[in-house]
Amino acid sequence: MVTSKPTVHPVIVTGLIVNAFLLALAVAWSGPDGTRLWLLLGEDGIVEWMQFVCFTVTSGLLGFAAIEQWKRAPRVSLPFLALAGLCALVAVAALEEVSWFQRVLNIQSPEFFLENNRQAETNLHNMALGGASLHKTVLLKVIFLAGITHNLVLPLLARARPRVRDWVESIGLYLPPLSAAIPYLVLVALSHALVDHPRKGELGETFGAVHYLATVFAAYFTGFAYGRKPVFENPSDARRLSGLFVMALLFLLLMAWLLSSGSGAVGAPAIAE
Repeated sequence: MVTSKPTVHPVIVTGLIVNAFLLALAVAWSGPDGTRLWLLLGEDGIVEWMQFVCFTVTSGLLGFAAIEQWKRAPRVSLPFLALAGLCALVAVAALEEVSWFQRVLNIQSPEFFLENNRQAETNLHNMALGGASLHKTVLLKVIFLAGITHNLVLPLLARARPRVRDWVESIGLYLPPLSAAIPYLVLVALSHALVDHPRKGELGETFGAVHYLATVFAAYFTGFAYGRKPVFENPSDARRLSGLFVMALLFLLLMAWLLSSGSGAVGAPAIAE
């Protein structure tokens, strides 16, 4: 539950460490050659698979929380709809990251996508929109505005006006603690300042995927910086589960690395979206 002096949550700290490691790796692999940096940031690279696994697990967590919400209050309430809707939205985001497994399964794109997708892939976020893609023209702007509002504007307002947090939580959402949100935003800014690469934006997207995985778990499952009943109300259960989730988060990074090696990350600037 929310307290006046919330402690630092171990899962959130682990998420920040993972993101800082990825940024350090990107900086270390930057240089005239750039081959290793493409293996990190390229199509089917480490960060793209990290986004997929994080979004997949986050979708599962939101779905589980939605089921628990239904068990507590078996009716179609706004909190239930919010959790179920976010579960579906994040699942779509996960599948979009890997083009709905098109490259993994070696499936040819239909004619429509060959003509209208800027990468000739079966996904929506790279659909041509004018001279750029839907992702660059619309989605990145929406993600930026939503991210700043959710991680900075609303949490700052909530410090002065607690009713803001109460309202957000009453509709089934949560606010990330500033102790998690500010370092996340700083890492995104640093990735743009320190990394010179046409796909450096993938780092910020990965930081967001890890950040939301950690804060969704901390809020809905352990009640960290959250005013409503979490899934695990017993503090001992929440503490033990958090320890297990720390290990799971580190394992996701290893899994993303292995998946990128097995799928053959693009190691040349053939695709710059």
